[in-house]
Amino acid sequence: MFKNLVITCVLGMLAIVLGAFGAHALKEVLTATELSSFETAVRYQMYHVIVLLFVNIYDGFTILQKNKISYVFFFGILLFSGSIYAIHLTSITAKSIWFVTPLGGLTLMIGWVLMIMIFLKKHRKSK
Repeated sequence: MFKNLVITCVLGMLAIVLGAFGAHALKEVLTATELSSFETAVRYQMYHVIVLLFVNIYDGFTILQKNKISYVFFFGILLFSGSIYAIHLTSITAKSIWFVTPLGGLTLMIGWVLMIMIFLKKHRKSK
């Protein structure tokens, strides 16, 4: 769990750094559409960092559940936000990795479904 919180904090810090970089350094480099895409990557990263903080401090999850949820969200952030960053900050083209961003979005959704399943299972046990 400690490792999950450290990784979460690093991802949160990176979201701030990349958001500031996008707002200042990339404003003159990217088109409005590209900048909007970059901002979406930062926003989704930060949303999921907040969820990861909740997951890893919530006493209702077991250590195994916290790890499963965290790894799914870590991987989803890497694929979703990471692919968008790669497209806008490197010479990698969207055509060459077109499938990675939606796969990342699907992975983030799987993280949410995993939490739903855990909550439903807990609710059934409490009845």
